[in-house]
Amino acid sequence: MGLLKSASRRYLPKSIFWRSVLIVVLPIAVMQMIVAYFFFNAHWATVTSNLTQSVAADVAVATELFERDPTEAKAEELDALLRPEMQLSVRLKPGGSLPVTRRRNPWRVLDKSLRRALSNAVEQPVWFDTTRYPNHIDIRVQVDAGVLQFYAARDRAFAPTGFVFIFWLVTASVLLSMVSIVFIRRQSLPIRDLADAADAFGKGQDTSDYRPHGAAEVRRAGQSFLKMRQRIGRHLDQRTLMLAGVSHDLRTPLTRLKLALSMAETPEDISEARRDLDEMEAMLSAYLDFARGAGEGEVTEVDIAELLRDIAATEDIPIQADGAAIIDARPQQIRRAVINLIGNAKKYAREPSLSLEQSETHLEIHVDDAGEGIPADQRAEVLRPFSRLDTARSQNIEGTGLGLSIARDIAQTHGGRLKLDDSPAGGLRVTITLPL
Repeated sequence: MGLLKSASRRYLPKSIFWRSVLIVVLPIAVMQMIVAYFFFNAHWATVTSNLTQSVAADVAVATELFERDPTEAKAEELDALLRPEMQLSVRLKPGGSLPVTRRRNPWRVLDKSLRRALSNAVEQPVWFDTTRYPNHIDIRVQVDAGVLQFYAARDRAFAPTGFVFIFWLVTASVLLSMVSIVFIRRQSLPIRDLADAADAFGKGQDTSDYRPHGAAEVRRAGQSFLKMRQRIGRHLDQRTLMLAGVSHDLRTPLTRLKLALSMAETPEDISEARRDLDEMEAMLSAYLDFARGAGEGEVTEVDIAELLRDIAATEDIPIQADGAAIIDARPQQIRRAVINLIGNAKKYAREPSLSLEQSETHLEIHVDDAGEGIPADQRAEVLRPFSRLDTARSQNIEGTGLGLSIARDIAQTHGGRLKLDDSPAGGLRVTITLPL
């Protein structure tokens, strides 16, 4: 049972369209094969057998009449008698002998029926060929005078309705399959549209043009998707408004405090207070960036390689990114994610570098450093918002613990992912994978 399930998963189609086509077309094909099998065995073979027996009987009678007067004149007389009425031509090959080989007919039932009929009706040695001529059958009988050769019309020994039946059987199967495919495609399109809308919404793209359509179940799923989209949108808007309001309300007293500190008479005594205020302002900016999410900006065609080269030049770090890597993305969000990763590498490690790898299906942006790295068992924890590790990263360094979380959200909204691994430089490698 397990082997059967494994084979079905491997060889069965994966999409609902092709699975539906298989469900409809396979029974039609099996039914047609069963009908054809019973037709050929119960009807066509019987008709062909009767026809071959009739031909064999005519050959036997003509052979017996010739044996009574084995001359060429008698053969010509039989030919004149049998050709017009019975579509059977006769001629004598004096001193001839039967061939020793015979080509096989793909329709074995004809050869089988004709061989059986001739064996029962004709006492002399017989040879025949049903493949040499398109409209006739070559039958030869060994007689004392040589070889008596008969040419029988193929229609006399072979039921032509078999080909007609097969033609209409195949035509009907093709027509039914095509009609089924058209209707199945119409039923699968709403499901594909719903999947595309859900995928686009997950990437933060506009899905306002989606309208549920199709079967009742698909429309119900589409309506549920629209309601879910509204709920998630309200939640994101509320989160953004709340944190934006908090940020705005806190910036005002922060600004007043900074102004008061700047007017103080002893600036050397309040340097630590100013540093704390700057850190609070940076934290508020990071919180607001996290609240906005990774869905800001328009999706455009962007050359990631050129974008990374520009970032590397600005940040003054080495880069390996040759050629072009063009995808549909939000360039400002990709820039923000990469700069966050470079900033982390500069804060917590040393010697950050950028590199780009591209395959047929995706591209990978690598940010490497030569620091202490992060233990494998702590990498999942460090991706959580506001998480900062005590062992791998110094607590004395300013930060909010949101850099990796923001970069991961940006990668996911572009249909990709963010992964932490060991760097060839000895530290941490952060990889953003984006689909092409």
